[in-house]
Amino acid sequence: MLAKVNSGCVVGMDARPIDVEVDVSNGLPGFSVVGLPDTSIRESRDRIRAAIKNSGFTFPSGKITVNLSPADTKKEGAGFDLPIAIGILAATKIITQEKLEGLFLCGELSLNGRLKSFRGALPMAMLLKEKYETFILPKNNAREAANVKEITVYGVSSLKKTVDHINGITPLEAVKIEEKSISEPGRRKHDTADFKDVKGQEFVKRGLEVAAAGGHNVLLLGPPGAGKSMLAKRFATLLPDLSVEESLEVTNIYSIAGQLKSDGLIHERPVRNPHHTISYAAMAGGGSWPLPGEISLAHNGVLFLDEFPEFRRDVLETLRQPIESGEIVIARSQHSVKYPSRFILIAAMNPCPCGYFTDPHKSCQCTSHQIQRYLSKISGPLLDRIDIHLEVPRLNYAQLKGRRLGEESDIIRKRVLETRDIQKERFKTKHSPLAQNSRMTVKETEAFCILSDEAEELLKTAILELGISARAYDKILKISRTIADMEKSETIESYHLSEAVGYRCLDRNLWT
Repeated sequence: MLAKVNSGCVVGMDARPIDVEVDVSNGLPGFSVVGLPDTSIRESRDRIRAAIKNSGFTFPSGKITVNLSPADTKKEGAGFDLPIAIGILAATKIITQEKLEGLFLCGELSLNGRLKSFRGALPMAMLLKEKYETFILPKNNAREAANVKEITVYGVSSLKKTVDHINGITPLEAVKIEEKSISEPGRRKHDTADFKDVKGQEFVKRGLEVAAAGGHNVLLLGPPGAGKSMLAKRFATLLPDLSVEESLEVTNIYSIAGQLKSDGLIHERPVRNPHHTISYAAMAGGGSWPLPGEISLAHNGVLFLDEFPEFRRDVLETLRQPIESGEIVIARSQHSVKYPSRFILIAAMNPCPCGYFTDPHKSCQCTSHQIQRYLSKISGPLLDRIDIHLEVPRLNYAQLKGRRLGEESDIIRKRVLETRDIQKERFKTKHSPLAQNSRMTVKETEAFCILSDEAEELLKTAILELGISARAYDKILKISRTIADMEKSETIESYHLSEAVGYRCLDRNLWT
């Protein structure tokens, strides 16, 4: 007897439909799975046998052949347990084939027949809305999948309840998600972290406001204890809420990575802060079936790298492609996957190995060779891709003792939102998918970065004296455009450009 069940698997960011064909025939007892299954699928034979028996059904004694079609697509994950088990029960006439029409099933089985959650439920649901009507999956994944309104989702807790629902013995209620859980704006997540807690550092806070307004990457340089980490950890409080589209993208990534902790969409911008001992695979994404790494988990959010030069060189170089293109491609011998990786990079570092090269109160113990070697751990091409370089000086006693609070994050954030609205309107008129100055193409930079005559002369002088690269020139123009937007100026004036050049301290050779 032959049965067919609709299921699927996730490859990169995309879900692919898979037909699970099950044939039960007379012959010596056997259970084989074909169609390029991975180890977890091959091991499912023992889980499925035990789950069927412990759910009160009879496991067939003949030869069982399971084909995962198309056969040339590699399949991975334990999500095929449920469709294979249902296929076996359909092949033995416990379920009729007609009742499986239009159903899509995924889920991992435990030995007692209970259903366990699996990775990638949301991308699966997004695939379904174009081809299928009903999604049956573990209860722990149901609310995640129910965010896709075009399909009907049923969350089940066991194989027995799945069979009873399909046969109409004990129908289940479809999972419903309130509309507000999808469309409501992101909730401010960052506990009590606020820029008002940061004393002094007005120049640095202004630079971070510019970075938030234009989506620019930032490098913070200063001695230990100057407040670099404190500033970086509060940066996300300046960013706008996730849109519905951004929320779906982020939730998709976390679902695929198996790191989705809630049962609905992620409404908060991710902030990732990996330790400097992180491996290449953990940063970029890896494994025989590559999963998203820190670079992709920070998509539409912030990637904060403290002690920047202490990261391995190959780990830092992985940032170059995502910063430039907004995505990362992970290649393996037989396949490659692509993950979105648009984030704002906030990096923090000391000016030298001991940390006190620029400190006015503590003398530096490093030689010029040690300082140069320390700074050279970060390659020139990577530094060029970081828009804003900010020097964070140590605070004096008067600044530390002062009781005056700084500006609140919400106040700064309102200005950031106004500036971003200007950018959205500008790029919308040009039918561009971009919404931030930092992502402007060469043509858009030429079209929108209009310099006044004074600004043109100042930029020419800066290029001749600083010897900046073509990419640094491009960054200065984009930063200037953001500063001009913050003042609602159509053209870039000389003081806008002067401030932008001031945010490139490494170009001005102040640290060598």
